[in-house]
Amino acid sequence: MRRTALGLVLLLASGFPVQIRASQSEAPVSAEQVRAAIGQLGTVEFQVRNAAASTVRRALPDVAVPALLQAVKSHPDGYVRFRALVLLSGFNDPRTRDVMVQMLGDPNDRLRSVAYTWFEHELDKTIVPRLLQAADKEESEFVRPALMRALAAAGADPAVRPVMTALVMRGQAFFRSVVIEALGDYRAAYAIKPITDVAVIDGPLQDDAALALGKIGDKASLPTLADLQRKAPRESQPAIAAAICLLGVNCASHQPYITRSLTFSIENIGFQELLRGSATALAMLGAAGRKDAVVELIQLGAPTRDPARAAIALALGTVALRNPAVMLDVLEQESLLAPATELLREAFDMLEEDFEEERFFVTVRRAYWQAAQGSARRKAAERLIKALEF
Repeated sequence: MRRTALGLVLLLASGFPVQIRASQSEAPVSAEQVRAAIGQLGTVEFQVRNAAASTVRRALPDVAVPALLQAVKSHPDGYVRFRALVLLSGFNDPRTRDVMVQMLGDPNDRLRSVAYTWFEHELDKTIVPRLLQAADKEESEFVRPALMRALAAAGADPAVRPVMTALVMRGQAFFRSVVIEALGDYRAAYAIKPITDVAVIDGPLQDDAALALGKIGDKASLPTLADLQRKAPRESQPAIAAAICLLGVNCASHQPYITRSLTFSIENIGFQELLRGSATALAMLGAAGRKDAVVELIQLGAPTRDPARAAIALALGTVALRNPAVMLDVLEQESLLAPATELLREAFDMLEEDFEEERFFVTVRRAYWQAAQGSARRKAAERLIKALEF
């Protein structure tokens, strides 16, 4: 399965909100309906799968949770177990932790990945020794990124820090990219030295390292980034500009530069790498709370076609998963709601981030019920619920 590495940090309160039915006027979903829906979570047809998940989400916790627990434990279809575990994570049930602990040792890669991601967001000091043990033996390309992010989230533990700093310089480029991104997302100042060592080397990890330095936020990194502006290749310049802006330095010139770079690469075929870098750079600014960067992604992406459109849609999806609050704020602008929703629908079709998407769904549903009837926030949430079919 293809997995897009996002380094997925969501700016949410700890834990998931209580599950709420899609409409207060709906008849409650029965236990029989939940069991039938769970059985369809592994079907080949996407629409059937998606509708089944939606049915489970609308059920009350005392109906859905027991059925999901049973499915995770004993369903013969491994994919159904995986989807049931993802859905279970959205109900904020106290039994979820014990299930996630059990899944850390499950032979099913998907289940281990969900468990590691859950512990990334639900920090538990007692689990850290198991994460450190897994760092030496977990080799699955599907699972190891989730493990690396869980360890980065636990960076306050002194036993974690040497492991993570060593992994910046060791292993395959893909896994190193995940480590560097995660360290940036969790503002791991202890890892500035090895990340800086990577940033000054031309290569596939330069953009990741520059952005990580920006996200960590130590202005001592500014000379390194300024030097890179003079030396790094053109394709890396948007990431470097975003990093400097993330340090709080001269955003008034750096963000427009990224926008111009994205506009140029949209209008001129053959600059796909520059386009991806520019879209990613705007996404990182948006995820950090710069709403104008999100607006630019939407406005530039709305009229495009593939391959440019796919890169911009994925960048916008990154913002949604990392910072759903800023996405909802932007979508309160009525003129942006329709084009942004379509881009997000396309992004979620491409992304393979089931757990993080579930967190996003729960957040949007909560926003819908917390917003005043007829408000721009409720309209935005309702549009997302309908378009993404959750």
